[in-house]
Amino acid sequence: MRNASRIGLPLLAALWTSSLIGPVGADPRRISVESCAACHGAEGIAPDVAVPHLAGQNELYLFNQLMAFRSGQRRHREMRYMARELTREDMAALAAYYAALPRQ
Repeated sequence: MRNASRIGLPLLAALWTSSLIGPVGADPRRISVESCAACHGAEGIAPDVAVPHLAGQNELYLFNQLMAFRSGQRRHREMRYMARELTREDMAALAAYYAALPRQ
């Protein structure tokens, strides 16, 4: 996560956007931001008050929450399912992407 701040969040977000957003590629573990947007909104602003906004959240916080969902430490059926499909690199990229988005 510290390397991400050295590169710069906008650059990392651009790399993430250009390489992983969109249709799922050959690796079925890859997740697209579109999958997250179904609940958290395309710009990281959730349309439902019961779902948290991700835009502008702290990058490390987002990464840690994804890890907690994956391990079962934080319980949420849908998020555990989604997080189990992610690698640590996927989680880091998602956290950087959403952290770089402006809060609205």
